[in-house]
Amino acid sequence: MAIKAREGDFIETLEGLIFDVKGMVHPPDRIIAYLRYLIDPRGERWKNGRRYTKVYSLHEREKILKRRYPQYVYYDPVFGMHMQGVPRSCILIVYKPQDKIVELLRKPEPDGVEAEAIELVQILKEHSGVKLKNMGISGSILVGLHTKRSDIDIIVYGKKNCISVYRALCSLMKYGETPIRRYSREDLLRLYKFRSRDTCMPIKDFMQVERRKSIQGKFRERDFFVRFLPDWSEVNEKYGDRVYVPSGYAKIKARVLDDSESIFTPCRYLICDVEFLEGTKVSPLREVASFRGRFCEQARKGEEIIAQGKVEKVIEKDGMEFFRLMLGERFTDFMISKPR
Repeated sequence: MAIKAREGDFIETLEGLIFDVKGMVHPPDRIIAYLRYLIDPRGERWKNGRRYTKVYSLHEREKILKRRYPQYVYYDPVFGMHMQGVPRSCILIVYKPQDKIVELLRKPEPDGVEAEAIELVQILKEHSGVKLKNMGISGSILVGLHTKRSDIDIIVYGKKNCISVYRALCSLMKYGETPIRRYSREDLLRLYKFRSRDTCMPIKDFMQVERRKSIQGKFRERDFFVRFLPDWSEVNEKYGDRVYVPSGYAKIKARVLDDSESIFTPCRYLICDVEFLEGTKVSPLREVASFRGRFCEQARKGEEIIAQGKVEKVIEKDGMEFFRLMLGERFTDFMISKPR
């Protein structure tokens, strides 16, 4: 049976490298995934008697692989770029977020981080009506490499379930019925300091956008992030159905026409009234998209945005073509919205 993996899953390779899976569309011979942890005698994380180091920036991940494990960097003709990916023959384990919930519920003595993760999932279940089988726990907890300071990364599967959990989060943050709260100003300043290492954005604009997000926040005193994914049955794209052709780099001004997929990964914003401020000019530029969670909930319908990123031509199976602005690959990528 072919190995299936999707966003939120993690892969451990035969050498002990641990990758986080990106997206739900993968080539036949490998899984698109990005290096997250590697064995390092100086590492601060422990698993099965070995020390690991977490690699944060996309640039650093690629640099390590090119230098030491070049088999995990390849050129993808469908996505039109060099990417990180794990050949299926190199996969030792696929870690599934849904399985982690079951494991932790059965664990006699979960540690403090694990206990809080389960508590958060149970609260979301209670207030949304979504069953535990449609949720998962990802991130460092999933692969057993968390520390006392680790975040909680929750996954929700299925669009209907995602909307239910998202609405529950909005309500809980508004009325303060549980230990779930939005980020404070101090929290956002700390988050800005962390993210500014690989995403360029003025602090004023960052604070304005991030403070209204409901997909992230604090559970008790711990950071959490909820990633919303369509279920397998809701993904109608197979590898090769679309071809993505890099077509330049641009800075644009536009208006958000549809934000209904802004909470999902990948997130997508349909746009109109597009004005090119710098760089490559194309037509029609129909959407702004990203596989990075930090660009979710970034703008709302009707708002004006300024965004900068890679221009891609999208060629559909029937030959139809359009362009999109893809965010998240470069330090200079950003999207700023102007709330009404």
